[in-house]
Amino acid sequence: MFSAKFEELVQSLRLLPGVGPKSAQRMALHLLTRNRSGGRQLAHALDDAMLSIHQCSQCRSLSESEVCTLCLSTHREPGLLCVVESASDVVAIESSGGYRGRYFVLGGHLSPLDGIGPDALGIPLLLSRLQHEAIDEVILATNATMEGQATAHYLGEAIRQLPRDIRLSRIAQGVPQGGELEYINGHTISQALQSRQPLQ
Repeated sequence: MFSAKFEELVQSLRLLPGVGPKSAQRMALHLLTRNRSGGRQLAHALDDAMLSIHQCSQCRSLSESEVCTLCLSTHREPGLLCVVESASDVVAIESSGGYRGRYFVLGGHLSPLDGIGPDALGIPLLLSRLQHEAIDEVILATNATMEGQATAHYLGEAIRQLPRDIRLSRIAQGVPQGGELEYINGHTISQALQSRQPLQ
């Protein structure tokens, strides 16, 4: 319909999660017809971020320096390590304000069919950290999907084989705060029953 460069822009916008062909076309038209300065600013910010932001060498989250600010912070609990699937999980946990330990970001979950094994997730680096750092507890906070559960199980077995005694825990799963049982799926209710806590 328009030029080849317009189509290239639309296809590039479709790389973003949740953006289909119509949404990408709307975004491209908006930037070109109503906000060219914003489009240039977006292009500059993207280019700068792609060049400047990389994985933290310790936790594998995103960082502009070799070691991220969370790993460098002296206000975190060094003996507590939370293992998550993605950097967005770190953002979610930090926004809750209820966790003061450190992190390790896998960058996905085990998926042998897709060729994603332990090395791709940095699991050897994680196990090395657990052997050489004074970490007392590992919280497995992988997603409540079949793949996330399988990854947590694999990690649990690998950590139990280490020569030092490390406490393992899994984030609780089940009924959300304010949730009504009649609207919650059976798997979630089953998880909630299995993770029940004594009444205080």
